[in-house]
This record gives sequence, structure tokens and C-alpha cells, in this order.
Amino acid sequence: MAQGTVQVTHGGASRWRRRSGEYPTLSAALAAAGDGDVLSIAPGTYRENLVLHHAVTLRGPEGAAAGSVRIAPLDGVALTVRASAVVQDLHLEGADRAAPALLVEDGCPELSDLRVHTRSSAGIEVRGGARPLVRRCTVENPAGVGISVLDGGGGVFEECEVVAAGQAGVSVRGGHPRLERCRIHHATGAGIAVTGEGSGLEALGCEVYEIKGSGVQIAARAAARLTDCAVHRTSADGVTLDTDAVLTLAGCDIHDIPENAVDLRSRSVLTLSRSTVRRFGRNGLSVWDPGTRVDAESCEIHDSTGDYPAVWISDGATVSLDSCRVHDVPDALFVLDRGSRVDVVDSDLTQVRNTAVSVSDGAGAQLDDCRIREAGTGAWFRDHGSGGTLANCTIDDVQSGVIVTKGADPVVERCTVTSAAEAGFYVSAGGRGTFTACRVSGSSGFGFHVIDGCRTTLSRCHTERCARGGYEFAEDGPVAEGCTGDEPGPRLGARAAAGDVPAGAQPVVRAAAVPGPAGAPAAMPGQRPSDPGAPGAGDAADAGAVRGSGEVLGQLDALVGLDSVKREVRALTDMIEVGRRRQQAGLKAASVRRHLVFTGSPGTGKTTVARLYGEILASLGVLERGHLVEVSRVDLVGEHIGSTAIRTQEAFDRARGGVLFIDEAYALSPEDSGRDFGREAIDTLVKLMEDHRDAVVVIVAGYTEEMERFLTVNPGVASRFSRTITFGDYGPQELLRIVEQQAEEHEYRLGEGTGEALLAYFTALPKGPAFGNGRTARQTFESMVERHAGRVAQLAEPSTDELTLLFPADLPALSAPC
Repeated sequence: MAQGTVQVTHGGASRWRRRSGEYPTLSAALAAAGDGDVLSIAPGTYRENLVLHHAVTLRGPEGAAAGSVRIAPLDGVALTVRASAVVQDLHLEGADRAAPALLVEDGCPELSDLRVHTRSSAGIEVRGGARPLVRRCTVENPAGVGISVLDGGGGVFEECEVVAAGQAGVSVRGGHPRLERCRIHHATGAGIAVTGEGSGLEALGCEVYEIKGSGVQIAARAAARLTDCAVHRTSADGVTLDTDAVLTLAGCDIHDIPENAVDLRSRSVLTLSRSTVRRFGRNGLSVWDPGTRVDAESCEIHDSTGDYPAVWISDGATVSLDSCRVHDVPDALFVLDRGSRVDVVDSDLTQVRNTAVSVSDGAGAQLDDCRIREAGTGAWFRDHGSGGTLANCTIDDVQSGVIVTKGADPVVERCTVTSAAEAGFYVSAGGRGTFTACRVSGSSGFGFHVIDGCRTTLSRCHTERCARGGYEFAEDGPVAEGCTGDEPGPRLGARAAAGDVPAGAQPVVRAAAVPGPAGAPAAMPGQRPSDPGAPGAGDAADAGAVRGSGEVLGQLDALVGLDSVKREVRALTDMIEVGRRRQQAGLKAASVRRHLVFTGSPGTGKTTVARLYGEILASLGVLERGHLVEVSRVDLVGEHIGSTAIRTQEAFDRARGGVLFIDEAYALSPEDSGRDFGREAIDTLVKLMEDHRDAVVVIVAGYTEEMERFLTVNPGVASRFSRTITFGDYGPQELLRIVEQQAEEHEYRLGEGTGEALLAYFTALPKGPAFGNGRTARQTFESMVERHAGRVAQLAEPSTDELTLLFPADLPALSAPC
């Protein structure tokens, strides 16, 4: 298209200027024009570099097709604006990689309906004191920045569109623009980039999408505010903040991001309100470094498409969530490293595949009035220095409610766990924790399960309808005061004599005389807690004093019942002993696989027999130490790919020279496994058992039917175990014998008719899922002691017989089958 003429209508105040004229070039027309003049440009291509020094109006002809007027110089800036001019309906093209197509340097011009199609350093550049109003303009610049605002520039961009950019769609360095209802897409680089101290941006109702890079990038002390904006379909993070950046997102939607939806580092601060983060491949919020902080209110984070936590907080960062929802994610909140912290108030964490709240490496978490539902684990405090507070929270429909391990020490107050598939509260591996006025209802496992002698404190806690029992403690460590349940009363500790308990008061529960993990007795019938090998006395092998096999077998024989178990262990021991002697005589010895499967109901002594078996093998020289390391699913299975193998290896290493006892091993292979990582633990374990066959003996334990299924999961599993030993339920006569031993242990006696009453009681006792064999016998004894205390406390000066004799009236009432 050839260049046309330019008609200038002079609009000055002087009469002699109110006239029209035509000029052959734009440059000539501009030279003749003054403030207020209107330049109407005929259709054509003008290869001129235009500079507006006056407040003129520069526009294409009325009614002409869009793009009919092209300003397309061969180099340099196509249009430079240095006054409060009006520019309309032009098509600007630039070809200079070192200069912008449209440069605004001064004034408050109005630029509307422009199309900038260029391959230059920037489509539109605003600098200095310029404050343009830019409306309905389109920028396409595959070679550089779409819109650049720098060096104190500002202005308002309304309904503008950056359709392509070889670098950032909008770049701000030292400027302060405002974007309203703009669209930035198909940029290579950040969609919006605000960088440098003193830089700022405000965006309202804008959309950033299809970006080969980050959607929004704020860095180096810059600040921005986005309201009712959307960022989606990027190739990198959705929003990034770095080095003292400050960003406010209000009513925004960040979605369909393959990496982190929002990533903050180096003392950056993000304020979120009424915003949604969804469909992200890594973290929804990724928050790093001391001084970095996120404050979120009334926000929703959901629908992760990857295997990463929704909120990741590390290296001393802090996140606060108020009235937020996090759901449909692998993990909800993952906080780690000393100084890192998360504070959550009145929020919902639901449909979490693994752990809702994970706290590790010295980090802290504070949750108040929150609701956790449909999760693998409600909250997991993982290791030493990790802690915080859970207050007034409800945890429902989870595998485990709260887990505390490896020296972690949280405070849990007035929290309720309902419908847990495993334990309501589980403490192991040196975990601590203080639980006050907490409740567990409808758990398929134990209400409170504390193993490994953990120094846990329970106060005024309550359990009801827990299938395996309300409270399960192992070894000396836990202390419980004023705790209640709907099963036979709370346990009486070895150091709390019944005569010291006032009528109506709850006894202090100390773990030396309460059941062991997964139903195994803390002191099996026939053992005293002070006996070598009894739980609470320490492992003989660890103490360096290995007992002879005859002594340990004698202790095994002293246990109540378990006749078939004793025969199996003796037969296995004989095979190993004879094999050892044949080798000493220079003969071939039969290969004996020492790994075992223990099947049976809770409370039948599986853990204690495993401990004694380790001692026997140590006495025969088969194992170096013979110590017992007890683990369950929560100790082996991680939340992310690869973490399960690491945990399983760590547990195996702790058991070197001894026995690795995996309780409820069938939980590693749930029937509806989905994306469960339990299979990875099994595969890792099978390989370790083969590679280190002489270093560790592995015993897997659980219910009979479930263990049969477990052995079919991996072709190598069944072949690794030499035999299965079944632990049968105790009969009424054996349960009576356990009560008699408990009475003798605590210096009580059974009064006339009490033995017969107990035998009838155990015969009639329902054998539902809550029945715990030896544990049930001990709980019955403890309940009798409590009722005895309430009766004797009313006597002014009770005699020795009155202080020691238990009568049929002290028996608890029979409960309905569970």
C-alpha cells in the first residue's frame, strides 16, 4: 500500500489557525501541527519515525478497515510520544532489535485501538514521567518484551492484549503501571515480570496464560497486587517471588500449572485472600528460607496432579492459613527444618491421600479449630525437635489420626479422632507428646497406641468403640491420668497401688504393667517386669549379657498357654543347634530359614515370643545381638516415590544383628492399594532379606487371614519365610491363670469364689474384634482393682485382708460384643 496524504485540522485558539491542510508526509504534518490539532491519516504505509511533541490527535481515517494505516520505519522507533497526545487506530511496526516500536517518554497521552506488530526490543515502552492511558491495544512481539514500563514510568492499560512475546509479556523495572482487564499469553519468559526496588504493579481482572516460563514473577524488592486475576497453563511455576518481593493476590485463580503454583524464596511475602490454587504438578504453595511468609485467608488449594505436598514450608519459612480449604492432594501441609512453621485456623484438610499435616526436622505446626477428614494420616510429628500444638481439631475417616515418632513432642488438646482404620493416636520410636482431653471413637485399631517405651503423657482422654482396645502401652514410659473408656477401666500401673486410689478417682496409668504393642503383653504370664527378657527390663543382648538358650527356653515354657508355639520354637531351635554342631564336626548342616510368620489375634504374645526368639538365636551364635526392632506400616511407608525404600532400609539397618518384627504386616499390601507405596516396602524388604540373609531375622505378624493374603503379594515373600507359627486364642482357664499372676505381681489375692466367678466371666465374655486375649485378662484385673479401691476407700481402717482380697463383686459387667 502506497503512502497517502495527511490532512491536518488546526484547532488552535487563534482564528488564523482554525483551518485545514493536506501534507504529503506525516513528518511534515507534525511539523505544522500544534496543540489541539487533529491529524487524520489516509490509508497507506508510512515508513517514517514519528515523534509527537505536541498534544495533537493522531488517528486513521474514520470508517477505514483496521490496520489500513501502517507506521513501519526500516529502523528505529516507529512512534515516540513526548506529550499528552491522542493516538488512535494505527498499526505500528518495528524492526530494530535495540529500540521499541512505540516509546512513551512524557505526558499523559491517550493511546487506543493500536495494533503493535513488531520484532523489536519492546512492543510498547513507557519510561520517565510518562503516564499514558492505553486502551484496547494489541501487542505482538516474538523477538522481545510485549509491554515494558521502567525508570519511573506508569500509566493505565485497559483491555489490552499481549498476544505473543519473545521475552516477558509485561516487564516492569522501576515503574508503576496499572493493568485492567488485560490478557497476556504466549510469552516466552514470564507473563508478568516486576523486578527491582521501587518497582510496582497493580492488575485487576487480568488473565495470564500459555506462558513458556512463569506466569507472574516478582523479584528483588519489587511489589505487586493482583485482584480477580487468573494465571494458568504455564510451562514453569505459576507465580514466583524472590529476594524480598511482596505480592498480594485477592480473588485470584492459579490453575493448570505443571510445576509449583506459587513459589516463594529469600524473605518474600505473599498475602492471599479469596483465591484458588488448583491443578498443580508440584506444590500449590512452595515457601522457602527464613523471613519468607505466606498469609492466606479464605483460600482453596486442591486437585494436585502430581505426587507432592500441596503446601511445602522449609528452611525457616512461615505460612498462616485462616478459613482455608485444602483437598484432593497427596499431602496437605509439609513443614520441615528448624524455624519453619505453619499456623492454621478454622480450616479444612480433606481427601488427602497420604498425610494431612507432616512436621519434621525441628519444624512446628499450630492448628486451631481445624477439620481433617479422609486422609491417610491426620497429623504426623516425625522427629526430634518437631512439635507444635493441635487444639480443638477433629480428625475423621483416616488410617491413623495422629502419629508421633523419633523424639517429636507435640501438644494435642481437645482433639477428636473418629473412624480411624488403625490407631487414633500412635506413638513410637522415642516419640513423646502430651495429649489432653482428647477422644477416640470408632477406631478399627487402638485408641491410643504407645510403643517403644515412649515418654508420652495422657490426661483426661477418653476412648469408645475402639475395636482393638482403648489404650495399648508397651514398656515403662507413658503416664496417663484421669483417662476413661467404654472397655474395662484404665490400666493400673506397677507403681500405683490400688489402696492409694481414692474412691471415684482414676488411677495413674504407667506402662510397666500394661499391654505391649499390637496386643502383646508387656509382661507375659509367667514373667515379672524385672525378669531378663521381659519388656521394660531392657534387652539382654543390648546390655551385653547374652543368656543361654536353655534359660530363655525355660522362660518361654513358663508362659501361660501357647503350647503349639512352644513346640514350634523348640523344634526350630533344635534344628539350628544340631546344624551348628554338625558344622563344628565338619559335617554338612541343613539350611534352616530363620524368618518367621506369626499369625493370630491380638494379645496372644507374638511380640514377646519374637523377643525371646531373638535371644535364643543370639545365645546360639546365629545372631550377633538378638535385639528386637518393632515396626509397623507407618515406620516403613513414605509419602513420595523413593522415600519408602529409604525408610525400610533404615529399619533393616537398626535391626542388624537382631530381629526385625513387622506388626500388622498385611497393612503393607491393602486390598485396594491404588497408588499405595506399601508394595515398595515389600519389594525392598525381600531384596534386603536376600542380600543380608545372615544379618537380620525378619518376623512378620498379623491376623491369620490377612497374613495369608500378604504372603501372596510378592512371589519372593513366601519363599523367604521358613514357617508360619499360629498363636491361638487363650481359653477361659488360661485367662484365669493370667489374672492370678497379675494379682500375685501386685500383691493381691483372689477371695473365696472369685476364681470360679472369673472362669464363668471369661467363658461368657463376648469374643468380638475388641477381645484382646492376654490384654483383656489384664484389663479385667485392672478393672477389679479399681472397683476394689472404690469399695475399700469407704472403710475407716481396712485390714490387710480387706486391702488385698478381690471378690466376685469386683468383676466388671459383661459388655456387649463389638
